[in-house]
Amino acid sequence: ALFSGIGFLLFAQKGDVGWRSVGRICFRAHSLAVLGIIVTLFVMLFKHWFEFDYVWKHSNTLMPLQYIASCFWEGQEGSFLLFTFWIVVLGNLLILRAKEWEGPVLTVFALVQVFLASMLLGVYIFDVRIGSSPFLLIRELPENLGLPWTKLGNYLTRIPQFKDGRGLNPLLQNYWMVIHPPTLFLGFASTLVPFSFAIAGLWKNRLK
Repeated sequence: ALFSGIGFLLFAQKGDVGWRSVGRICFRAHSLAVLGIIVTLFVMLFKHWFEFDYVWKHSNTLMPLQYIASCFWEGQEGSFLLFTFWIVVLGNLLILRAKEWEGPVLTVFALVQVFLASMLLGVYIFDVRIGSSPFLLIRELPENLGLPWTKLGNYLTRIPQFKDGRGLNPLLQNYWMVIHPPTLFLGFASTLVPFSFAIAGLWKNRLK
């Protein structure tokens, strides 16, 4: 996403179609990466891999399978991924449709993706944590580091509380919650389109 933003920025500044190609290729690579993350997280939820903190916190083996989708976006990380997914979809549509606005508009799109991606890094810079990863293992949580059970290879079966997940909030176990967040986040992501055109118009001094 960062390289895509740089490519579209240089294309917008210089008009060199080579930079446009860099921006497009990197945005599409970013799109595939986002899809890969989403598919991986869904596999984790469907397979009930409770060694992952996100899966353990939001799902269990007793809930109906149709609510696995709700588990995906119940947590903050899943919500950010859903937001990122819709921006990827809209960004790829704009690559096809934005025409002379492609450079500045996709620069804004790519930089927004950089911001959203930072919320999913889950890395520490000195003592400051940047984002929260959905792929963090339970035994890697800061509050669990160094505890004796984290060194057991079979702690999921030996410790009763880890044999099953905590499950989805009962308030979210409703079919509306399967379709409501995707449509809501599509609406949120769609506001980026007029915003990006507005920024592009200001940037290029094309105020009308």
